[in-house]
Amino acid sequence: MNAINPLRYLLLYIPFLLAWLTLKQAHISYFIAWGGSFYIFYLSYSGIIKPLPKDLKVFEQLMRPIFLMQVIFAGYMCCTSIFYYVNAIGYQYFDYTGNSVLFKDDIYQSIAKCQLYYVLGHAALAHGILVAMKYPVEKKYLLYTPSMSNLLLGVSVICLPLGYLFGKVGALSQFSVQLTGLSFVAGTIALAFAIREQKKTNFWFAGALFLSNLMNALVSGFKEPIIICVLLLGVFLLPVYGKKIVPIFSVLLLALFFVLPTFIGNFRKLAGQGLEITEVRDRSIDAVFTSNQEELKEDNWAFLIYRFSEIDMFIKYVNSTPNYVPYYKTKLVKDAATSIIPRFFWPGKPNIENMVMQRVYNAGVVDRQSIVSAKPAYIVDCYLSFGMIGIWIGLFCLGAIAQLIAIKAESLFGGYFMGCAVMFSGLFQIFWRGNSFEFLVNAIFWSFITLYIFHFVLKAKGILHR
Repeated sequence: MNAINPLRYLLLYIPFLLAWLTLKQAHISYFIAWGGSFYIFYLSYSGIIKPLPKDLKVFEQLMRPIFLMQVIFAGYMCCTSIFYYVNAIGYQYFDYTGNSVLFKDDIYQSIAKCQLYYVLGHAALAHGILVAMKYPVEKKYLLYTPSMSNLLLGVSVICLPLGYLFGKVGALSQFSVQLTGLSFVAGTIALAFAIREQKKTNFWFAGALFLSNLMNALVSGFKEPIIICVLLLGVFLLPVYGKKIVPIFSVLLLALFFVLPTFIGNFRKLAGQGLEITEVRDRSIDAVFTSNQEELKEDNWAFLIYRFSEIDMFIKYVNSTPNYVPYYKTKLVKDAATSIIPRFFWPGKPNIENMVMQRVYNAGVVDRQSIVSAKPAYIVDCYLSFGMIGIWIGLFCLGAIAQLIAIKAESLFGGYFMGCAVMFSGLFQIFWRGNSFEFLVNAIFWSFITLYIFHFVLKAKGILHR
């Protein structure tokens, strides 16, 4: 199709339209919508709708939104529901066991409808990214450094304690998450560059920093930081070692998916008993090695159904809105805008967590007495605002904004490497998974401010110049 014809973007919405037309045939509709995400990935990477950037090889530009962000965000949002569906039809892995839960209403119709919304969201996300994707980027500044691994280690070492200290100061806490994320990404890339530059001192220092980040991820009580640690190292080592490391990291990631549910489950259980965090970590690791294969499989299956996939919660939101709870319309967007204001300037600012959880309770997703935090995903907030049209607008804007910020980062920091791979990936990891409107908007705004602060500092140090 003609590369300047705006109608070419309609190709992205074919799975959504087909799934909508067959919605009464729930199983057929589900598989059309679920398989439609792989079709959208194909369109995105084949160049049929818009050519991929040609300024770098594919392996050297994986941190751009069209690649890693889309794969993580859309893959997690759209593709993981297959485990919930397989469980709903009575299977556990490849064995038929019958339904282990008593589902309310027509569960297959509900699954098909939510998957329809997912594939619409994926199409809109890819549409937004592709529309805003304009390469090559005009570099307003050039980056000068004798050693990239030295620079990255410096960024990582400075940001890590600053992030910790800022987290303790109310007026500066907005920057804590951004600095910690940047330290983690810069340190991981520094390890890859130390290998490339064959600098033994940098290698051991960056390796120790990476292991420190990995250990901190282990005591976070969440699976995502651990997986991202390993995933990013693999992505950054690809340009160094090529495709031969893909099988190694693929096996490593699969192994993590198999053992992490048991580790995290035990960690959270022990963490509430008042034990030292290191003891909780060590006992959780022991639990992984002492559990038999059947226990690991049971834990992993429950993880795949209810935590790896979020469709169970999405179904509850869709069944309650607008039938019992009206659409929120612009309320969530307004609340998100006010979340930007620091508490230092607004002492009476409402608690954001409580604001978000209110709609969780309204939809009956969790009980008010529960201590579980079940914040709605980004696509859920889009749906709760305006239904189907809210999903299209929200996901299109998310894709376009992420792409525009990535381009701006490349322009400010001398190109893809420092701009996108380090700064964009380090400061804007919120784009990879999304979050509720309030947390997402707050993180994006303050990450953007942090981006310009770093630009000013590196320019003042003579590392960036025109």
